[in-house]
Amino acid sequence: MKKKFNLAIFFLTFGLTWFGVLMVYNASAVEAYRNFGDRYFYLKSQAVWAVVGLGLTLFISRIKYSFFKKTGLIWLLISWLLLILVLFLAPEIQGAKRWLSVGGFFSLQPSELVKLTFIIYLASWLSARKRPFSNFLLLVGLTCGLVILEPDLGTALVIGVVAFAVYYVSGAPLLKFFAVTCLGIITVAGLILISPYRRQRLLTFFDPTQDPLGSSYHIRQALIALGSGGFWGVGLGQSRQKYSYLPEVATDSIFAIIAEEIGFSGSVVLLGLMGFLVYQLFTVAWQAPDRFARLLTTGIATWLGFQIFFNLAAMVALVPLTGIPLPLISYGGSSLLINLIAIGIVLNISRYTQPRIIKRRKV
Repeated sequence: MKKKFNLAIFFLTFGLTWFGVLMVYNASAVEAYRNFGDRYFYLKSQAVWAVVGLGLTLFISRIKYSFFKKTGLIWLLISWLLLILVLFLAPEIQGAKRWLSVGGFFSLQPSELVKLTFIIYLASWLSARKRPFSNFLLLVGLTCGLVILEPDLGTALVIGVVAFAVYYVSGAPLLKFFAVTCLGIITVAGLILISPYRRQRLLTFFDPTQDPLGSSYHIRQALIALGSGGFWGVGLGQSRQKYSYLPEVATDSIFAIIAEEIGFSGSVVLLGLMGFLVYQLFTVAWQAPDRFARLLTTGIATWLGFQIFFNLAAMVALVPLTGIPLPLISYGGSSLLINLIAIGIVLNISRYTQPRIIKRRKV
């Protein structure tokens, strides 16, 4: 039976998106003025994407989720094609090819798009019937392989984790899930060891004191920002680290600027809101009306939850820096737009949720 969508998810998404727009401005004003002569450059861009993205969230919330099941393969094939085009047509920026220029008006990051399209297709593929384990590995390997070629190990790691979660929820035996997990860990370790810059990041993670002006500079500046905020923060717009000290202030490192400005207390509130959003997404997955909807929502919830965790963990030096943006908060049109589209799909599924009761086994 169709009903209203989950209002908690919508209002949390709306609030976090506009908070992100505000913090993008706070973090990027200095860099924007230095690079473009306009301190509002990043603010205007992010605000436009926020308006477009939230509009798409409401629009997609009215499209029956079964539409995505029917068209999942088409979306994935388009994403694969774009990932291939990136390798040949995209300009190299800081040693990576990740962005395609669309008509000279904006840039599209296909690796962000494939996160969602891969989840859609995987949920559709696994919901139909039992699939051979080898076919699953081939599908994941092909998708992650195209992303790694950019190179973008962080995004490939997110896709791999989400794929394993969806595969497990689809009813895969624990033994296979354990085998896939071990295979994933070995693959990531191998990719780190054969890449000099990834290996250096790992060494920096184990010893942040080495090369303070080189390989460990980024994480040291992030920790300085976190520590400078104290309990209450230095105040909105008063960050010192955004004055060309901390790299990637509006994208990967934006949480460090947020923590500096609103302090530990404000950061706890922000993390609580983001955690509650992920909890609500998993609640929709638990009450999903059918197998496809459950797998799809589980994939989206795992994706956003894992990406939030990994971005924050990198900022506090719990894991090596990987370049993963903070969902709904970090600057970037592709990331924000795809996040909001994904949440729109979950909102549609929430219109058809059904209460479920946990059955306890008799002792």
